[in-house]
Amino acid sequence: MFKQITTLTDLMQWHQDNALEIGLVPTMGNLHAGHISLVKASLAQNPVTIVTIFVNPKQFGPNEDFDSYPRTLEADCELLKEALAEFENKQLIVYSPKSNDEIYPKGFQTAISVGSMTEKLCGADRPGHFDGVTTVVYRLFKISRANRAYFGQKDFQQVQVIRRMIKDLDLEIDLEMLPISRDNDGLARSSRNQYLSEDERAQALTLPRTLDLMTKILSENSWLNSGVELNKIIETTLVDSRWKYLEILDANLLEEVNENTSEVVIAGAFKVGKTRLIDNRLVKINYA
Repeated sequence: MFKQITTLTDLMQWHQDNALEIGLVPTMGNLHAGHISLVKASLAQNPVTIVTIFVNPKQFGPNEDFDSYPRTLEADCELLKEALAEFENKQLIVYSPKSNDEIYPKGFQTAISVGSMTEKLCGADRPGHFDGVTTVVYRLFKISRANRAYFGQKDFQQVQVIRRMIKDLDLEIDLEMLPISRDNDGLARSSRNQYLSEDERAQALTLPRTLDLMTKILSENSWLNSGVELNKIIETTLVDSRWKYLEILDANLLEEVNENTSEVVIAGAFKVGKTRLIDNRLVKINYA
């Protein structure tokens, strides 16, 4: 069964009539194969999947692409219907709020801030971004009454921030992170990839190729033995102003790697023209 709901009142009425386990896939729409992989994972594990389609104003900075962010609700619904058709006896609810007031009622003033975890990587040059993310995700958790939520590894910092919020606030929801979905050339799928010209897309491949090189080095050596080579790559890479950051952090805490670290995240942000792209690799390590 496929159903589209546009008001909070109607969603609350649906909840009154249903008591099934729910998987939640929060999105801003303009869906691609990466989103659909999350939806299919939820459909496989839950009798009901709620996909939210909401371009969240609170996570965009004043000079970012909120106004121009692609809004393709009709096409998104068709993709979701195709995904649902692969499963029997499942329900898929699309919650696409007809206005911001459905998420943030008039007078809404609360923000959820996770702290130091949000001040690095993407948070370093996007102040307030993660407060907007955690606030909307908390709202969507409560509105959806979901048992599980599905996110992609591409936004790894976001996943870890939301995990921290879930733990700190004792939220009764499980978070599932799925691997990064990639195009054939290795570029991580993103709704913003459509902004890239052919030449810009070729430039953008610098991001995954650099992460692949660093992953290879770290996979073949201990952390201490690979440090000099990795630091050299980072220093020479960041000379290129297209790079916004390139860092290696403890994957669990998003802090500096130490002797207790067993897994790291190699994370990078790369801007081509007006398009900012992010990517990462998770690597198990031996410290020494």
